[in-house]
Amino acid sequence: QVQLVESGGGLVQAGGSLRLSCAASRISVSAYNMAWYRQAPGNQRELVATITSRDNTITGDPVKGRFTISRDNAKNTLYLQMNSLKPEDTAVYYCNAKQSTSFRLYDYWGQGTQVIVSS
Repeated sequence: QVQLVESGGGLVQAGGSLRLSCAASRISVSAYNMAWYRQAPGNQRELVATITSRDNTITGDPVKGRFTISRDNAKNTLYLQMNSLKPEDTAVYYCNAKQSTSFRLYDYWGQGTQVIVSS
């Protein structure tokens, strides 16, 4: 059974930093397009950043220049380094793994980790 387990969330003051981790089991993060999403109360889930299986990264405009997505293939773990945090970054952050083949789409989600940024 594929598992994505996020950690590293918590309460931080505005301007602070956090690093989220997503440990994967039963899949290789290097072979999947990996991404971080977030969902604030009352809002739709939005894409924060993504890293493809070819190491191309895309960062959403709201976090560009502040957040960095990366992965450690040896540890089979995805990361999100979040700097200069703002209260509007408060949300549940989810790890996602996607892979598309000729036959099906593989789409896995973690359980989420809460980030709260106080002003």
